[in-house]
Amino acid sequence: MPRLSRLSRSIAGRVALITGAASGMGRATAELFADEGARVAVTDLDPAAIERVVAGIRGAGGEASGHVLDVTDPTGIRATVARVGAELGPIDILVNNAGIVIGASLEQPDDAYEQTWSRALDVMLTAHVRMVRACLPQLVRNRDGRVVNVASTEGLGATAGTGPYTAAKTGVIGLTRSMAVELGGRGVTVNCICPGPILTGMTESIPEAAREKFARRRVPLRRYGTPEEVAHATLSLVLPAASYLNGVVLPVDGGMTIQNS
Repeated sequence: MPRLSRLSRSIAGRVALITGAASGMGRATAELFADEGARVAVTDLDPAAIERVVAGIRGAGGEASGHVLDVTDPTGIRATVARVGAELGPIDILVNNAGIVIGASLEQPDDAYEQTWSRALDVMLTAHVRMVRACLPQLVRNRDGRVVNVASTEGLGATAGTGPYTAAKTGVIGLTRSMAVELGGRGVTVNCICPGPILTGMTESIPEAAREKFARRRVPLRRYGTPEEVAHATLSLVLPAASYLNGVVLPVDGGMTIQNS
């Protein structure tokens, strides 16, 4: 009797480039993809942190290479993409995960606000465009490329004092939809995930009691999520079998954004 299913749920042998992969959600994604058989390019700013992730992947039997990358540097992006292609093979999967926590009150002095605004959009929005454009010739070659942009639930709502961050993450959602429409005809799917409250280095400065109170009040699952849970959501969007998921905006937030009160 022939198999009923024809679409693969394996990324074994696929080449994935992940930005911001030395910690938090990016690290969890790199490790999960490697566990699933992908060849992973770990990119970030900290050479020592990159090496730790790469060593861990290799020690577990996976395949990875490390690359210092500033996602605001177009020349560095092009050089890194070329190097990854030469070392691991043509890129099949791009995860735009690099980000920063940055806030700014509208009452800040002009220069300070302008600098924060520019920095937020450069790192968390413009960089996504740069990365996709640099990887595009490799992503389209077999008409099965995958792009996942990491936005945030701040792109679905807003918190006071986070205008630059919220604008950048909202922009990622719009950019994802635009890219999905433009690249779909070339076989490349573009989706984004919107993590909610996740236990990462970016949230560890919040007192534990405050995190627990927030989770009980705002999150139906009554807890913060883990980086690995976000990584699994990302994995679900890059599978070969996810070939008809395009332009999806996926909250990974324990139900936070659907709770009315």
